[in-house]
Amino acid sequence: MTPSDVDTAERPFVLVWEMTRACELACDHCRADATPERHPGELSTEEAKAFLDDARRFGDDQLVVLSGGDPLARADATELVEYGTERGLRVTMTPSGTTRLNEAALDGLADAGLRRLALSVDGGSAATHDAFRGEPGSFDATVEAARAARRAGLPLQVNTTVCARTVDELPRIRELVEDLDAVLWSVFFLVPVGRGRALDAVPPARAERVTEWLLDVSDEASFGVKTTEAPHYRRVALQSRRADAGTAAPSADAIGRRGGITAGDGFAFVSHVGDVYPSGFLPESVGNVRTESVVDLYRERELFERLRDPDALEGKCGACEFRRVCGGSRSRAYATTGNPLASDPLCPYEPAGYDGPLPGDQERAE
Repeated sequence: MTPSDVDTAERPFVLVWEMTRACELACDHCRADATPERHPGELSTEEAKAFLDDARRFGDDQLVVLSGGDPLARADATELVEYGTERGLRVTMTPSGTTRLNEAALDGLADAGLRRLALSVDGGSAATHDAFRGEPGSFDATVEAARAARRAGLPLQVNTTVCARTVDELPRIRELVEDLDAVLWSVFFLVPVGRGRALDAVPPARAERVTEWLLDVSDEASFGVKTTEAPHYRRVALQSRRADAGTAAPSADAIGRRGGITAGDGFAFVSHVGDVYPSGFLPESVGNVRTESVVDLYRERELFERLRDPDALEGKCGACEFRRVCGGSRSRAYATTGNPLASDPLCPYEPAGYDGPLPGDQERAE
């Protein structure tokens, strides 16, 4: 199943559950402001199972990503993987690179039916990765866990954060992704939330060059490439393919069905205490799974419905002919303006005929 196969008005392609905010690491970009201790209000094992039962109502083979914090900080993590798998869900996990992620834990997750393991690599060496992750030894633990995951038969995904501190590491990380025999490289462009507010994003023009480079990587590499919170990657890909064919960029009507997902449109997030958001990076709650169905919240809440309407977008994104294939990062718009329908400040593209403000206007004026 691919994003284009999913009616995103009815179900998310990706449903993320933040199992806990507990984590041994202190990563500089952490959205969750993770701490070593578990929160007393986390969903219990029985509440978690009820939530997974409800998520099954989205339909066959619903993808559920177990995230954190560190999911393995919960003693019931493997039990819940097995439970979700038995209910017909496609369960994946994004654990932290710590000593918890040992060979025995990975074998247990594989036996429980885990469909994919995603590990974060934010530097091409131990020095750069460990400095970003706030824990000496994290790089070595992550690489060893990646190799152990492959031995256990678990498909591997590598997640990487792009910001001013990490962007020059991308070529070395790309080589590591290949060496680890990963199936997918998920490249996340910083959204200034949590501890990430203290980090500098790459400028829009640099972000554009990175997406162009990632497109080249996707053509050459043995693994797939996707971006998170940088949906303009799809616009860059479409422009490149059209340019290669010697044709002009299509109009909004010619673009047709959108191929990706953004916050609230093909994506939903459930927090450690059960609050439902369009994304973990857009923490505007529409309800709680303890008292309401995640299915109903996703399908019927006004915020989700607005986020699924490309014609509701404002500013540059609303005027853009690529709004149905891109739509901009709604999370970044919310984090920077408080309005989830505003323009994405990371995208440098200038829509035809648009005469409003553009990224960098304030800096140029000064």
